Amino acid sequence: MSEVSGIWVCPENNALEAAQNFLTAHQVSYLLVQFVDMHGSVKSKSVPVECLEGLTIEGAGFAGAAVQGFDMSPQDPEYMLIADLKTLRLLPWMPGYASLRGEGTVAGEICHMDSRNVLAAQTERLQRRGWRMMTGLEPELYLLRRDENGAVVPFDSTDVMKHPAYDYRGITRNTEFLEGMHQSLKKVGLEVYQIDHEDANGQFEMNFKYDEAMQSADNILFFKMAAREIANNMGAIASFLPKLNADTTGNGMHVHCSMVDGSGTNLFQDDSDPSGMGLSKLAYHFIAGVMQHAKALCALLCPSVNSYKRLMVGTAERPSWAPVFIAYGDNNRSAMVRIPYGRLEVRIGDSAMNPYLATAAIIAAGLDGVDRELAAPEPQSLNFYDLSLQAIADMGVERLPENLNDALDELDADSVLKDALGPDLVNSFIKLKRHEWHEYHRAVSEWEIERYLTFY
Repeated sequence: MSEVSGIWVCPENNALEAAQNFLTAHQVSYLLVQFVDMHGSVKSKSVPVECLEGLTIEGAGFAGAAVQGFDMSPQDPEYMLIADLKTLRLLPWMPGYASLRGEGTVAGEICHMDSRNVLAAQTERLQRRGWRMMTGLEPELYLLRRDENGAVVPFDSTDVMKHPAYDYRGITRNTEFLEGMHQSLKKVGLEVYQIDHEDANGQFEMNFKYDEAMQSADNILFFKMAAREIANNMGAIASFLPKLNADTTGNGMHVHCSMVDGSGTNLFQDDSDPSGMGLSKLAYHFIAGVMQHAKALCALLCPSVNSYKRLMVGTAERPSWAPVFIAYGDNNRSAMVRIPYGRLEVRIGDSAMNPYLATAAIIAAGLDGVDRELAAPEPQSLNFYDLSLQAIADMGVERLPENLNDALDELDADSVLKDALGPDLVNSFIKLKRHEWHEYHRAVSEWEIERYLTFY
């Protein structure tokens, strides 16, 4: 524990006393006790710091019927969040506050509709084998504002280049936000190692060091909170919308995965791999499982109507960085899985995904490949966007679902993912997202007005 930096390391003994001392040293008055709904949206209660001990025993109570996706009724017992002191973090942008996550329960039993619990169940499957999944999630976001006409535009009014990727001005003219983010993450122990302006106007990516799967998912939720609040304090909007408009690239959330044993050895890496990709037999089986369940995974990693505006085939003028083809290859960014030597990067996900559900689903899909010893197809290191759709089909390479409804059909039919994540949770997710899909189809867009107003 470093009281100067604000980084909390939970000791094995006397954790409660140590946490109380840490909070006192940092003048914390309130604790935000937090969990996520099915969408991955953060839900909280503010609790006076004097009540910390009770949070670790009885927990904080929430009306589960008010939480989207929990499928609870007003007469049901409360959803209780039992705080885990290992998750304690200061909120650097909000002096006097800290956050806590934990285990959700209902009537003293594990709440299986709590997606963090679902990820915990999948990591426990790995632990029984002596394995741990390490993940590195790469969040992208738009930094925006509304102009005098109410239109959503980049926060930096000079960010107007046609191809602004890596332009230095994207960094130098947005330092208030980027440095604020970096310093906030650094103060709580997230090791940021690169920041860049992405391919869309107002779009940024900030990468921080990988960690165990649960910690990485927690980190992403912390990152999103920090981005939204720091942007709001500037009069800006930090948006994780997958696709802002047809002419820009979307906000991806690539998931880097490696499996380690108790000593930290990467079980996905084998330097003797004849392909040169440095993959072990275990890694190939895992990849085969991910590809086997790719269409169903899409519903969880690309969970919004808007997500499928991002999953489009690119052009020479505007290449797509969101792969739609179910394939993998050495450093191939046009395939759904890229191999950066000795690990894999699942590239289909976007910044709207619930990181707990998405990670749990990747683990479940990969383990199905491992348990059944599925054989991965041949890697494809070509650029799929150079080929016609027919040529790709002739190669036996399928594409991901083209809309949310089709992806939900695939998830509904995938008994392996349903059993692994829990049938009740998956059915609730599907019901919630079907409603979203139906609402979308009831809405009349500006495109329809412009196209059809005098067309007929």
